[in-house]
Amino acid sequence: MHTETERCVRAVRSKDARFDGWFFTAVLTTRIYCRPSCPVVPPKAENMRFYPSAAAAQQAGFRACKRCRPDASPGSPQWNERADLVARAMRLIADGCVDREGVSGLAVRLGYSTRQVERQLLAELGAGPLALARAQRAQTARLLIETSALPMADVAFAAGFASIRAFNDTVREVFALSPSELRNRAAGPGRASGNGQASRTGRAPGTGRTSGDTAAPGTTGTPVPGQGAAPGQAAVTGTLSLRLPYRAPLCPDNLFGHLAATAVPGVEEWRDGAYRRTLRLPYGHGVVALRPESGHIACTLALTDLRDLTIAISRCRRLLDLDADPVAVDGLLRTDPVLAPLVARNPGRRVPRTVDAAEFAVRAVLGQQVSTAAARTHAARLVRDCGDPVDDPAGGLTHLFPEPDTLAALDPERLALPRTRRTTLTTLATELAAGRIALGAGSDWGAARERLAALPGIGPWTVETVAMRALGDPDAFLPTDLGLRRAARASGLPGTPAALTARAEAWRPWRAYAVQYLWATDDHPINHLPAG
Repeated sequence: MHTETERCVRAVRSKDARFDGWFFTAVLTTRIYCRPSCPVVPPKAENMRFYPSAAAAQQAGFRACKRCRPDASPGSPQWNERADLVARAMRLIADGCVDREGVSGLAVRLGYSTRQVERQLLAELGAGPLALARAQRAQTARLLIETSALPMADVAFAAGFASIRAFNDTVREVFALSPSELRNRAAGPGRASGNGQASRTGRAPGTGRTSGDTAAPGTTGTPVPGQGAAPGQAAVTGTLSLRLPYRAPLCPDNLFGHLAATAVPGVEEWRDGAYRRTLRLPYGHGVVALRPESGHIACTLALTDLRDLTIAISRCRRLLDLDADPVAVDGLLRTDPVLAPLVARNPGRRVPRTVDAAEFAVRAVLGQQVSTAAARTHAARLVRDCGDPVDDPAGGLTHLFPEPDTLAALDPERLALPRTRRTTLTTLATELAAGRIALGAGSDWGAARERLAALPGIGPWTVETVAMRALGDPDAFLPTDLGLRRAARASGLPGTPAALTARAEAWRPWRAYAVQYLWATDDHPINHLPAG
């Protein structure tokens, strides 16, 4: 979109927040880049330049606006909609792949040469993988600087920087402030919210903080020596209160209703108006609580190692489909006379996804041809027998969901499932553990579908369920799902899989969202925001 100058200028002049993350506006006279919705007086059109990413604007020599915090805007919905090389690369970068494995590791995961990956990212985004990862590290550093009392050295390594010098140089270049100045400035009253912006006292940013605070603002816990951490690196047990922005509108009913109704005891729960779950992360584990609020999702993250912060935020955003473009989705679905009243009634429905694709694939197999309650029972039994225990002083979470290699080594006779489903489960776990089936952030959707379909006991329903919830394909479709067929017939749509599939061609590329609207016509707990 950044190449459509007139359209971008109109969005900036109207301060249209729907375009935040789609492009970034750089101002030649001030050398600052902003979101389209920045509250300042718009510059003259001839002084505007448009970039597809914050990293591209930074590489061109512009620094982030201190008013609108463009580096913290919602992510571009393109990476959720597409399955090409650039989209897969962006999902992997958001998941921390470059920081953990380097550009060569990113290329290996994508199945392309390093040169090809860099060339395509530069051509479309104006920045290579290192610059994109650097922009992400800068945002994580800002979050930790503003919301904790950690020493700057610990902030630098937790954010993923290889040296203190690189940390200092990046913060100064991106924010035009030193790390200390950034921390002091954040202590002042009122500031704009952003992607993963933390509250200084657990309240909404911009409400100030109580006088006399001596603990790390917005953070509990103290640094402890990090096991296996790099020299100077600390594993930190702490809790951060964040605000996760999204493009309005957002209907929380089926989003949180689905997660709460299908929650696996010990791994997930609904407590005090929030969905809570455990997270398995590269450097440790965490517990997250997500609560729908007006204009944002309140997120409380407790992590055993703050190096996992960026990845945890990325996975929570993916779980709740927060980078979706509801205007585009609903705009197309409204053209269908059957879906139009459903969209008008509750616009902005999202597709509930997952924080762990392998976990979801296993749960999809457990849910084959059984009720939601039975699927939860089977999953809870697996968790009790094979999951890694965790402590959760704030609630009733007890375990991390078992990893594929643990399930692959499990004696099938211990599974209280029909024999054929035992075989399906253990075969799937073996393939996932061996890496022959890849369902992660950068996976190839087509290849994943083919390999899943080749396994015994996995049919179209399971394949498309995994594609919708684990892979994140916005066009995944479940014509054999009994609930969808029932809703279709009640709405006057064809009830047979073949006829319904033909009718759904008009809903492409948003069939997964059409499924959510149709499912919501049924009075099932997955469609209602839980009470309390």
